[in-house]
Amino acid sequence: MARQHGEFRGAAGQWRCAAHDRGHVHNVVRGRTNDRNESTGHDYDLAMSEQHDHHIDHYCGAAHIGVSAAAGAGPTLHYRDHQTEIHRVVVGSYENNVFIVRCRDTGDAVLIDAANEHEMLLELSSKLGVREVLETHGHHDHIGAVTEMRNAGYSVHVGGEDAHMLPSYDQEIENDQVFEVGKLRLRSIKTPGHTAGSVSFELMGSPVLFSGDTLFPGGPGATKFEGGSFDTIIKSIDELMFSPFSADTIVMPGHGDDTTIGAESPSLQAWIDRGW
Repeated sequence: MARQHGEFRGAAGQWRCAAHDRGHVHNVVRGRTNDRNESTGHDYDLAMSEQHDHHIDHYCGAAHIGVSAAAGAGPTLHYRDHQTEIHRVVVGSYENNVFIVRCRDTGDAVLIDAANEHEMLLELSSKLGVREVLETHGHHDHIGAVTEMRNAGYSVHVGGEDAHMLPSYDQEIENDQVFEVGKLRLRSIKTPGHTAGSVSFELMGSPVLFSGDTLFPGGPGATKFEGGSFDTIIKSIDELMFSPFSADTIVMPGHGDDTTIGAESPSLQAWIDRGW
């Protein structure tokens, strides 16, 4: 599947992680990282009832940051730490990532990017306690299920500059707005460049940044579309992602595998030099 960052073609969505190596969990304990092999599967119900700890279990992601799928992690569980669990499904012909961020204490959740395959998203939203939808930007491949989600009673939030791209919405996202998801806090960061209204989300208290189509493994998102600007997206990445976030921050993009700030930041000048 060939792509430029922000442009994806491929098979329809699937209930699986992108990485395929089984039996491997990436653990972080208070800043110390180690990898261990799992001989037994991860039981979802047991995980929810365990006493919360300071471990980070990252069940699937980018092989180049040493993360591959865990045996028995469940069909959607992507990441888990002391306060949150993050579920991911890949939907539509553009292979969009849809993330559901769930508070482990209260069961409340938010869905990031109602991209496509609304029946799947509605089923997961009901199962996992989704209360509302946050859009990273207004491109058609990220908003294909917005109407159905709103019809089902979920409010949809989007950056004001991209609001006209949606068939309907409820509220415009402001910069530095904090969304309460149970005991979790998601902070919006306006990161224009891919579109004028692109928004990323920091999961406060966890080393996780949802980047939409602003930052991918290997470079910024495409800027050839209306409202795109290469200079602007580079500024967003440099000043709003690389500068304030630590190297071990996990970046979860709108398509493809996860990466980290530390894996990508050394390449900034090379991206500037190549012009994309």
